[in-house]
Amino acid sequence: MSNFDKKSVVIIGGGPTGLGTALMLAKRGWKNITVIEKIPSSDYYEPDKSFSYQIDGRGQKLTDSLNLTDKVADLSVANTDFYLTVIKPDTTRKTKKLPIIDPERKTAYFLPRSELIQLFYQEIKQYWQDSIQVLFNTNCLEIKIIKNHLKIITQSEDNQPITLTPTLLIGGDGLNSLVRQTLQKSEDKSHLFEMQRFPSPSSGMRYKVLTLPPQFPLSEEENDISTSTIAYAIRSSFKEKNKAISLGLLPFKNPNKTRTANIITYADHHIWQLKTPEDVGQYFQKAFPQIPIEKILSHEEIERFTFSQGGTFPIPQYCSGVYKIWGKPDNNQGTAVILLGDAVHCFPPDLAQGVNSALEDVYIFQEILTETQDNLSQALPIYQKRRQKDIKALIRLVQISYPWQYNQDILQKRLWSVNFFARLLLSRFLPFMFSPHSFVLIQNHQLSYSEILTKSNRTTKMLLSLGVIVIILIVLSLLLKR
Repeated sequence: MSNFDKKSVVIIGGGPTGLGTALMLAKRGWKNITVIEKIPSSDYYEPDKSFSYQIDGRGQKLTDSLNLTDKVADLSVANTDFYLTVIKPDTTRKTKKLPIIDPERKTAYFLPRSELIQLFYQEIKQYWQDSIQVLFNTNCLEIKIIKNHLKIITQSEDNQPITLTPTLLIGGDGLNSLVRQTLQKSEDKSHLFEMQRFPSPSSGMRYKVLTLPPQFPLSEEENDISTSTIAYAIRSSFKEKNKAISLGLLPFKNPNKTRTANIITYADHHIWQLKTPEDVGQYFQKAFPQIPIEKILSHEEIERFTFSQGGTFPIPQYCSGVYKIWGKPDNNQGTAVILLGDAVHCFPPDLAQGVNSALEDVYIFQEILTETQDNLSQALPIYQKRRQKDIKALIRLVQISYPWQYNQDILQKRLWSVNFFARLLLSRFLPFMFSPHSFVLIQNHQLSYSEILTKSNRTTKMLLSLGVIVIILIVLSLLLKR
């Protein structure tokens, strides 16, 4: 029996992070891997989590290593084929292809979250059933610290308790991670596993997801229906800040797939004051006279939407600690713990880096396991040291890169646009002095987050210096005219 056969792994969380980690470890030869996931099945539809992912070059580092990128592409719409149709209240429409600002960018792929999870799970079922067990409809109730190891207490769908004692425990269980909370409780006075929070203009924005039928009608005209591979922005007739909304639909490859429309608003928006399905239905009919809303939204969907709590964009946050070791896990006499994805860094979706940074976490963990020949006592400290700088940089990038895209403040958004295009132009004419805006740089998966932040900060200093020089020249010019 190999050393990998003796080691056992428990992964809390069966989202992209958890399933991606399970596949990575199985491919490395680890055998006894258990994934704990509370949803009933891999294809379970969660309306308020039915958003889309954009898997860019960072996320593809892991899918490349798992030989899954081609399968991701088959399920997706490429960013090079991204067309957006804007439908205004007066029924006028305009379709445009979004410009590719960075022509060197690796092709990114848009697909529903559920399809990425299903792809990972099907890969497990087809090739790794002897190594990976995914326990759906199972809750992690408690993590007990017993001397030099941890015990995981779970409850299955038939209410039977399951106790697991892993060699490696992976926290892929999101912002409210029970694994991270357990690590924090184990620290007497240290704040190593406490989330450090940083302000952002997009934090606190609220959202709901509206479920639309596939190929829904765009007007009363026959055969005037939506195209799954096209993104839509359907503008409301309301002009008031607290009533105006927009239905944002990202493209789907599958024409038979249910479409989802994101509604992102301020916390005090009128839509959150609507308490009955009748009020919500009337609001949508008034808001979107350009589309046959009564043919698109069923009463059941309006009712579900009315009573949905939706979600809130989190504040950018991270914790400094990402691992802890009890006993000697490499000798199967202890437990090593590592946090990945949202369990250690979480932020608003401004840069589409949530899933990509999480998948990159898993990829970097894989690289370090290779370097250390899967010695956990060596690998985990190296991972923390190597990844911590990038995590801090990522949180800062989220704060500054594009937090004004939700029209919270028109002046701030215009100032951002001036800054964006100034950096873009200067970087093309004087690339040895200036870098493009961080919103562009982050599309380059070959740059680490910390490298991007360094380039952004250097350009900021150059712009400030240039501004000071211009002011001095203006003052001198005025003095000389006297």
